[in-house]
Amino acid sequence: MASTTFPSLAKKLTVSDGTTYGYVASAPATPDKPTFLLLHGYPSSSYDWRHQIASLPAAGYGVIVPDLLGYGDTDSPTDVGAYRMKTMSQHMAEILDHEGVSCCVAVSHDWGSGLLSRLATYIPNRLLGAVFVSVGYVEPGLVWDIDAMLALTKAMFGYETYGYWPWHNSEEAAKDADEHPASIFSLIYPKDPADWKVNFAPVGAARDYVRSGKLDPLPPWYSLAEYTTRDRILSKGYRGPLSWYKAAMRGVNLPDETGINEEERFCRVPTLLVVSDLDYVTRADMQSQNTLKWATQLRIEMMQNCGHWIQLERPNELHKLLLAFASEVAKT
Repeated sequence: MASTTFPSLAKKLTVSDGTTYGYVASAPATPDKPTFLLLHGYPSSSYDWRHQIASLPAAGYGVIVPDLLGYGDTDSPTDVGAYRMKTMSQHMAEILDHEGVSCCVAVSHDWGSGLLSRLATYIPNRLLGAVFVSVGYVEPGLVWDIDAMLALTKAMFGYETYGYWPWHNSEEAAKDADEHPASIFSLIYPKDPADWKVNFAPVGAARDYVRSGKLDPLPPWYSLAEYTTRDRILSKGYRGPLSWYKAAMRGVNLPDETGINEEERFCRVPTLLVVSDLDYVTRADMQSQNTLKWATQLRIEMMQNCGHWIQLERPNELHKLLLAFASEVAKT
């Protein structure tokens, strides 16, 4: 929540369709330094970019870090149809306009990568480059056939990587998460990344973990004070955050995307994909394979001994990659 965690940098904007966004904004120190647009995933907020909100401005770069739709200081519509990627892409363009930023380096994590993928489709002229963290490029028009994905990953890896998706698509998931927020945190931010192969990824495992109220120790890269802050940020509940999954699975984006021509389905801006070897759900091999297919100017970097939360687990290494990438794309 921008207003709680970064009060001196927090702003609000009501965009043209009446949606109000909360976000963090800091201008670059000099005109030659670009601005980073940082897009968080599930179940997060601008707070999950806290290390980058500190380090990038310290290096002279600008940052714009929204609480995305459903999170923090931003509106949380109950209508799943409000979570259209095309609509949210326009929201990001309006925030850039309001901050006077013509082009940015956009960085995403997890579900933020779904949104960044559509920024590359709908407003590519606003992107100097795209950095996908943990989750790679998602091509437009993708039909989320979860049953097929579960069968494929079970055959390939011995466990389903997206077994929690059917639960997230149910009406019970938000109630379960709201009743057991500490269990949701333990599940999503594991101390041992390998726990995801047992507690999170298989069909029914995440639901059963949360409903049982199970708790595990905090990971070493997440302090108790940080946990308390995040718990306060997520206090308005999980109905909004889970709507991102429901929108995908229920085909909310297909009317916008099925007519996109083949050439425009590709990510044609300079692209960096940062993946990690211990992410057992958004696996590096699968993310790399798909992004290689669709990104025309791609470099891939692998974080060793690192789980899903790269920006939290390896902030210094990610910082160096971001600065190097920004230096490259700002010259083009």
